[in-house]
Amino acid sequence: MNVRFGDLLLAWYRNGHRDLPWRRATDPYRIWVSEIMLQQTRAAAVIPYYERFLARFPTVEALAAATEPNVLALWSGLGYYSRARNLRRAAQQIVAAGGFPGEYGAIRGLPGIGDYTAAAIASMAFHLPHAVLDGNVMRVVARVRNDAADIGAGRTRRRFRAIAQDWLDGNPPGLFNQALMELGATVCLPRNPLCLVCPVAACCRGREEGVAAQLPVKLRKTVPVKIDGVLLVVRHRGRILLRQRPAAARRMAGFWDLPAPEDLPHVRVGKRLGEIRHTITHHHYTLTVRTATVRTATVRAAETPAQPAASIAFEWFRPGRMAEIPLSTTARKALKAAGIL
Repeated sequence: MNVRFGDLLLAWYRNGHRDLPWRRATDPYRIWVSEIMLQQTRAAAVIPYYERFLARFPTVEALAAATEPNVLALWSGLGYYSRARNLRRAAQQIVAAGGFPGEYGAIRGLPGIGDYTAAAIASMAFHLPHAVLDGNVMRVVARVRNDAADIGAGRTRRRFRAIAQDWLDGNPPGLFNQALMELGATVCLPRNPLCLVCPVAACCRGREEGVAAQLPVKLRKTVPVKIDGVLLVVRHRGRILLRQRPAAARRMAGFWDLPAPEDLPHVRVGKRLGEIRHTITHHHYTLTVRTATVRTATVRAAETPAQPAASIAFEWFRPGRMAEIPLSTTARKALKAAGIL
């Protein structure tokens, strides 16, 4: 079956697919940057970040020489910021080693690279026969094989990877992996799969049994957590007050945020400017944006039980400067809701 599946899939892919900028790349560096950005992020959202990032850091040497705040500033809004930090760390290791590693194990050993990303880079940049396994590929495997095993289980993932590897054997590795991911992203959709136009429909047991839309199965569901909060827009002489997350913060260390009421003792909260929503994994935030005033133009951190003074840094920024700093996604959304960005 794998020969027929591969033939059908590659014929479809060669006949037309999305024109994504990284698909025109042959340089391992550019392929690697795209794969890191695409982790848990839609391709359409990645494109402008990818193009801006490579314009600023066109080579691995340029990225290795960059400061962390400069890298984070270009990543601001893309989320999962450990990816950017690991990218810079890995760039420094690559430069120190004298070039990009060309073997799967060495690629896998770089910071921020797991099995999927290593397989993607190895196959696309170096034509090595390593099958990728991401959410799109698992969905295709589950449906084609009519396999209702829990994809959250390690043993299921290992088995699905072996199936994808079997499909890959004898086919051009990079081309086949991209075709398989493209099928999952554009045809074998999570909801309402487009079975009538699927190029491998004749091979799909899930479609044959009428259960494709019910697959894959993931039994372990995380309960969503809803969080409400307030963000403050404090102005002074055309500048906006921001607070920086401490270097030791568990999440988004070094990023700049709008302050919350608890960050500013004696703050006077004013009118409502809008509301934003933001999701990080299973945490769903609803944040009200309000104007506020403080007693003095110079804000100093005041110690509170929740936030020691030494851990908080405030600074006034003109809106035009905010593109130069790592600004949190919530701050960016809030400032847009307030008509400032």
